[in-house]
Amino acid sequence: MGADVFTPEQRSAVMRAVPGKDTSAELKLRRLLTRMGLRYRLHRRDLPGSPDVAFIGRKTAVFVHGCFWHGHDCRRGARTPKTNADYWIAKVARNRARDAAAETALATIGWRAEVVWECELKDEAALEARLRLQLGPAGAPNSSGV
Repeated sequence: MGADVFTPEQRSAVMRAVPGKDTSAELKLRRLLTRMGLRYRLHRRDLPGSPDVAFIGRKTAVFVHGCFWHGHDCRRGARTPKTNADYWIAKVARNRARDAAAETALATIGWRAEVVWECELKDEAALEARLRLQLGPAGAPNSSGV
């Protein structure tokens, strides 16, 4: 087990610098959605979980999850750091619990939650096909007909 190369103060500064919104993964998804002709709202704090992208008329919230931070089952998300492993396991578990609570709260108010994983952004064609199936074509009315 290797020691951290940073002092606790330096590590704290590094972690503070990790962005919470407008990440490269989010920006890549937003460019794709714009190319698809879809209109959306960003970071709706009035919705549970403050989704990264919200489609108001479709009542659909989209969360962009980093594979490591949210414990995805891909190669990057499944790895556990060698240093301070107990902390990271607990941290990812808390993130997953918070994600599940947000999805449940959204469902309670009649919204759908969709998750786009960071690794999915590598194959934009496949992601676009999935999003078209889940969101429908641009300009389409939502499922309630409103």
